[in-house]
Amino acid sequence: MPLRRSVFVLDDDASMRTSMNRLLRGYGFKATLFESAGALLQHGKFDTAICIVLDIDLGGQSGIDVRRRLAEQGVTAPVIFITGNDSPANRAAALESGCIAYLTKPFTAASLIGFVERARTS
Repeated sequence: MPLRRSVFVLDDDASMRTSMNRLLRGYGFKATLFESAGALLQHGKFDTAICIVLDIDLGGQSGIDVRRRLAEQGVTAPVIFITGNDSPANRAAALESGCIAYLTKPFTAASLIGFVERARTS
């Protein structure tokens, strides 16, 4: 089994990807960044992911739908959802799709890193 060594991050906002990269590197994690659902889904190598951080609103696409597609492909990497558009419907759909965390922007570094650590040790 390959060593899980990277946190996959899917967010359509370039500044958010840059911030996540800096944060994760600052805590000793490698980040693999994706700007689109297609790029993530085509990447493969999910067995090397500690976890997958998915933005819920991907500019016309849903991170929740991406999560479902990953599950259909047999991807078992833990998922952490992030969103700037919190709603009861989004929260319920995210939890139902299977995730270890649902964080609303802005979230603290400690909250994200805590869930990444949890994913790494699970």
